[in-house]
Amino acid sequence: KNKKLTPQEMEGSTFTISNLGMFGIESFTSIINQPNSAILSVGAIVEKPVVKNGQVVVGNTMKLTMACDHRTVDGATGAEFLLTLKGYIENPITMLV
Repeated sequence: KNKKLTPQEMEGSTFTISNLGMFGIESFTSIINQPNSAILSVGAIVEKPVVKNGQVVVGNTMKLTMACDHRTVDGATGAEFLLTLKGYIENPITMLV
């Protein structure tokens, strides 16, 4: 309430990944558990029409949602994280370079 976060409140776990995709859930938003700073929600992989090289083809898509505690993680930083993660998922070889 007073916008103060103590070091003791930030100890331990900092990031959680929640996966309901294995149950066929396409998208959801998780609630951050303290003392976490963020939680990533992973949805199911589904086949959808996508445009690739100017052609409509069947592609695999997956929705990721992230909630951030804005006392410790700025929303823009969270968005940059998701953009980087998207790049790695779409092109995993870049993790080795």
